[in-house]
Amino acid sequence: MRILADTWSYLSDPASWTGGGGMLALLVEQLLLSVTALVVAALIGLPVALALGHLGRGGFLAVNVSNVGRAVPTFALLAVLVTADWPGTATLGPYGRAGLATLIALTLFALPPIITNAYVAVREVPGDVVEAARGMGMTGWQVFTRAELPLALPLVVSGLRLALVQVWATATIAALVAGPGLGRVITDGFAANDYGKGIAGAVVVAVVALVLELLSALAQRLATPRQRQARGRTVSADAPRVENPAG
Repeated sequence: MRILADTWSYLSDPASWTGGGGMLALLVEQLLLSVTALVVAALIGLPVALALGHLGRGGFLAVNVSNVGRAVPTFALLAVLVTADWPGTATLGPYGRAGLATLIALTLFALPPIITNAYVAVREVPGDVVEAARGMGMTGWQVFTRAELPLALPLVVSGLRLALVQVWATATIAALVAGPGLGRVITDGFAANDYGKGIAGAVVVAVVALVLELLSALAQRLATPRQRQARGRTVSADAPRVENPAG
């Protein structure tokens, strides 16, 4: 109970949130890292995965290469990048100390779910839909943009959703190499036997992860084609009602 009281005391103390090393600044720093890594990974991975999914070629190689990326520990990669001459531990503007090394590691970590989901999303578009689009005289680009991409979008967004939450949670390990983010609150707290501080940092990370998950789920819902949602509502409305024989 004392640890919980210490945690609440640290969270409710304004001094814990203010200043350059306060939790608010570190939270913004980690959010910036996570969003930037996600955007860079999306810019790299989505065009490749979507193109391969549309062409139906090279997908096996792309998916398996991305799966190999899952097997490489992000912390091991980050440690190598930090100890190398480049990028090392140099401060990168608002991203903080070892910001570039952290960004590279998180971007590579975000690529596998983005590539896998995007490729599978396009390949799982029903073949009759694609054939119907081609039968209407659409070009390959039109088939992709008007038929495949709208149907694949929910699963593509699902990959981005998964990558964002994973990257946010993983970004805390940067503190183990004196990098940026809320992980510093956790490591500093446990290193000083101030468990209330360490747990407070973990609580903030968990709460923000939950908020990001909810926002991502909303984005995925908005990405679902309206025709499919409307069809689901129509089916529910037209379904025959079963009368209660006891009534």
